[in-house]
Amino acid sequence: MSGCYISAVLPVYNEEENLPAVHKRLTKVLGKVGKPYEIVLVDDGSSDRSMEIIRELSAADPHVKGVSLSRNFGHQICLTCGLDHASGEVIVMMDSDLQDPPELLPRMLKRYEEGYDVVYAVRKHRDGETIFKKVTASVFYRLLRFATNIEIPVDTGDFRLISRRALDSVLSLRERNRFLRGLFSWVGFKQIGVAYNRPARYKGETKYPLRKMLKFAMDGITSFSTIPLQAGIWLGFGAAVLGFFYAIKVFVDWVQDSTVAGWASLAILVLFFGGVQLITLGVLGEYVGRIFDEVKQRPLYFTREEVGFEEDELASAHKRRRIN
Repeated sequence: MSGCYISAVLPVYNEEENLPAVHKRLTKVLGKVGKPYEIVLVDDGSSDRSMEIIRELSAADPHVKGVSLSRNFGHQICLTCGLDHASGEVIVMMDSDLQDPPELLPRMLKRYEEGYDVVYAVRKHRDGETIFKKVTASVFYRLLRFATNIEIPVDTGDFRLISRRALDSVLSLRERNRFLRGLFSWVGFKQIGVAYNRPARYKGETKYPLRKMLKFAMDGITSFSTIPLQAGIWLGFGAAVLGFFYAIKVFVDWVQDSTVAGWASLAILVLFFGGVQLITLGVLGEYVGRIFDEVKQRPLYFTREEVGFEEDELASAHKRRRIN
């Protein structure tokens, strides 16, 4: 089915319970649109039956195509693999847990037909999530917007509809620590949001625990902002100012012969200045580590299996990866 009009790209990681349901709902919606379409499911090294189910869906439905990565490369790399393999003029990125409702696609497609290259989904409400996750997500998006010099929409995820020219622009950026929603904002083009209420997961547990959320937040901030480095400068400057005034106090106490022997003040100063130095070194180390990742120029991923693709589609996908 080369030359599809719509490509739906879904990353999959241990979603065996959700795949039949998301396929059923997505097929129903895309069938009503009345355009040629494909559904690209990318298995990110799942340990359950996800890839087996993808094979079964592909065998029963020629619209379904599957890719299996050689190991777990992470959500953003998995999405990138799916985008590399998408052949459509219009591409939809969405999760496979039905928190991104397929029923929103006709509204997004309408905006695309009005001339927008990127139509992103804006979360008005987030059902089935803890207060902690809602608050931290809200703070992160607003902190990211403040810290970067590009307009990254708040309260948005990777659920979006994009034109082929916008996708090709993003795929030309092959950085390793990927933050796709930031990359789509960085490349520009005409963009607009569509509001929706995000439902709870259909089945299963979230694949983004706190550790992965913190890593993802760090990727977003360090990929599009140097404010952490600038903060190190201001911390150092502030520490120097405090040290200067404290030195004046010590001198005055010495002149007045009112110095008191003790280690408390010395310990506080050592801990304060040592903490500032370690924080600054840690920030520098984070950026240096990312430079180290980039200069190695390793491929973003390797695939173990590809099902449902025609030879010309695979050739096109591999060519895009080589060019980019």
